[in-house]
Amino acid sequence: MLKLSKMAFYALLVLEGPKMARVIEFGPGCDSPAARRKPTGAERRGLAYDAEVKAATDHLYPKVKDFVTPMEWPAIAPFVFHINRLKKQRDAVVLAHNYMTPDVFALVGDFRGDSLQLAREAAVTDAKVIVQAGVHFMAETSKILSPDKTVLIPDMRAGCSLAASITGADVRLIRKKYPGLPIVTYVNTTADVKAECDITCTSSNATQVVEHVAAKWGVDRVIMVPDEFLARNVAANTDIKIIAWKGHCEVHEKFTGEDVRQIREAHPGTIVLAHPECPPDVLEEADFAGSTSALSNHVKESGARKVVLLTECSMSDNVAADNPGVEFVKPCNLCPHMKRISLENIYDALLEMKHEVTVPEGIRIRAKAAINAMLDLPKPKVFPKFKVGAGVYAPVEII
Repeated sequence: MLKLSKMAFYALLVLEGPKMARVIEFGPGCDSPAARRKPTGAERRGLAYDAEVKAATDHLYPKVKDFVTPMEWPAIAPFVFHINRLKKQRDAVVLAHNYMTPDVFALVGDFRGDSLQLAREAAVTDAKVIVQAGVHFMAETSKILSPDKTVLIPDMRAGCSLAASITGADVRLIRKKYPGLPIVTYVNTTADVKAECDITCTSSNATQVVEHVAAKWGVDRVIMVPDEFLARNVAANTDIKIIAWKGHCEVHEKFTGEDVRQIREAHPGTIVLAHPECPPDVLEEADFAGSTSALSNHVKESGARKVVLLTECSMSDNVAADNPGVEFVKPCNLCPHMKRISLENIYDALLEMKHEVTVPEGIRIRAKAAINAMLDLPKPKVFPKFKVGAGVYAPVEII
């Protein structure tokens, strides 16, 4: 029978006793318990926070100090160091969407912005490899515009609720139902859908695109897919009649006009900025509405001291980092797809050159025509904004 020393027995009794008890001493022959923690992602990959990494990265920490604690930094810095080294070795760039977490956006992103800005960068970059820090349709867009480059996405599961809401077959049926009308697709769609449409748009230029194709085709009705709320908000800003698909962004559809009213009651004086993927009742209560780039620019230019961005959480974080004098109220929603992209899998993607995104050439050529039709339009001299307040409701036909 095993015999225990008195102190060891008490230690065992404490461990097995009430849950609030803690072991505070051990008797002779019993080793003190060592602190245990799981290895970090960097440690599992053999990446250390050594003197070289520290010297190369510590000056970057102030960029993310409001979002990364000093205790977390040694787990993050090795990824930043080795990603930036791998980018040079692979002749690669990272295209970071506004919805990326601040560590990705600020520390490894070579080009940062909304879908339109990243599409333009993908078309002109001289790099041989593009790592898309965003979702799958964005990586497809990069491949469509740069077929000779290797395009990687760190996680193939990084999808989009809007892109999943419609297929190329759906668009072909729409064209049969509405012959003679142009079809505008939001860039948040697959290459297959883009290939079946006449022109793409982003939230930065949606109204401009609708009015352009209506004039070019000599029609007063335009079909917009797949975002119903973007289509409704465009309809409030143009005389062109809109026919819409009933797709929604799972981040923005959750916001309501009642949310805005509650925010104003809880935080008097707050300026409310909304993305046009939000329902029209949100824009009816908002102070400003526009694309992610327009929202960011408005925070900088308006002189507002207290704002709320009704969009994805990391967008608020990244805009806040650029505007330290502004107080941000954050009733945001997380995009589960964007959050699949991390420093860890960006490092893995560059190290192992995975996961490569390809587009069949026949689809790519037709999709490129739709994207180029958008990119060929003149750049707006100012960031376009959407109508807010009373009168944002406009009738649309739902397919």
